[in-house]
Amino acid sequence: MTNQERHIAVWENCLQIFENNMDPQQFNTWFKLIRPVSLDGAKLTVEVPSDFFREYIEGAYKDLIRLTIRRAIGADAQLFYLVRPVQNREGMLLPSGQSATPTNNPVSIPTYQPSGTPSPFVFPGTQRVRINPRLNPEYSFGNLVEGECNKLGVSAGESISMAPGKTPFNPLFLFGGPGLGKTHIAQAIGIDIKERFQNLQVLYVTGNEFKTQYMDAVKGNRIVDFIAFYQRIDVLIVDDIQDLLGQGSQNTFFNVFNHLHQNGKQLIFTSDRAPVDLQNFEERLLSRFKWGLSVELTRPDYETRLEMLRSRALREGVALSEDVLTFLASRIKTNFRELEGTLTSLVAHATLGHRNIDVELAQSVTGKIVGEQETEVNIELITQTVCEYFNLTRDMMLSKSRKRQIVQARQIAMYECRNLIQNCSLSTIGSELGGKDHATVLHACSTVQDLMSTDKLFRQWVEDIEHLLVVPVER
Repeated sequence: MTNQERHIAVWENCLQIFENNMDPQQFNTWFKLIRPVSLDGAKLTVEVPSDFFREYIEGAYKDLIRLTIRRAIGADAQLFYLVRPVQNREGMLLPSGQSATPTNNPVSIPTYQPSGTPSPFVFPGTQRVRINPRLNPEYSFGNLVEGECNKLGVSAGESISMAPGKTPFNPLFLFGGPGLGKTHIAQAIGIDIKERFQNLQVLYVTGNEFKTQYMDAVKGNRIVDFIAFYQRIDVLIVDDIQDLLGQGSQNTFFNVFNHLHQNGKQLIFTSDRAPVDLQNFEERLLSRFKWGLSVELTRPDYETRLEMLRSRALREGVALSEDVLTFLASRIKTNFRELEGTLTSLVAHATLGHRNIDVELAQSVTGKIVGEQETEVNIELITQTVCEYFNLTRDMMLSKSRKRQIVQARQIAMYECRNLIQNCSLSTIGSELGGKDHATVLHACSTVQDLMSTDKLFRQWVEDIEHLLVVPVER
């Protein structure tokens, strides 16, 4: 048997094992579509239709696949997937299992006696640990589509990755609505830094995780060790910093921030709102968030959405017609996450249903995922809707009148603007609704929430107005 024939024979042997250990329909749907490409020593390469296809079988049949190729090839067997080329582009060769993930070198961290209060006469011990940077290799700059919506954030991130802690962008504060790429950019910076500076300690953590770790350290009387751990980080990425609530956790984070910043370490934060709009944060911490560069990520425009779909389709190994691409880019306007989710769902429907991806299928899939509105919700529409509901004129609602009905109508309008409009700051809402400041808008939103929980009639008003604003078009 020649080497060219051996990979076919080995894969046929694997197929027999797969067929004997799974449902026939599942075998026909997934494994009969895989084609053997080559066998180089113990490295077997097979071709799959798309990256979605690879991710699915890796998730659903990972253990079976691993055991099978080891049985067919040997204990040192390796499986690689070749995603089928799209048009004239080269295919992507991906290893079985998770892609290579950035790692940190082991680091020594000082530890203190259980009291948590080190004596100046007692030399502390050291603990040598390996810190998991918790970076997802999928969130790289190479997988990021740049547009006007994120251009400044990407440019700042690339500058930071070339000289972490040495640029004016420290800290870098990325803010914006969900699904706009804050986590992607933040992690891409960390991944790029690890590629350039392997000795630096990089750590990604969420605000809620930091708070939970702090509480555990307090309970275990290990708060000094907790602080010592974070003081050894060279690049600290805190996602969803708005969740870092609590005086104790904020005070500890304040000390960590000061130590890292004063020692030239890089700090990167993401939030769903601007620093000025963060609630229940110490003023001294908010002022430090503003030391570096604050960048707002906005909703992607049509061209950026179209380019993102092309890029993602290439990664999936899926050929999409221009009609399908333009339909999806026109139909889904909210954020990158909805675009990716819709494309994944579209590929899944086509794969499982053995259908071609056309506009008809795209219409069917998107109709089940995203709702379509007659008019894009904005401050003007919300103001008009609230005025009509309470039979008020615009001038009346925006006046300085303290009549209860007018005040409540204005507060409801502010509340709906805050909840329904992407990337609209509190300052903008206040300015448009009577020239108020962001503190007034915060108070209005809090008042509406309190009244909704105690006043059934008031809650009905808010629900009625929200229904008028977001009810989908009858198709």
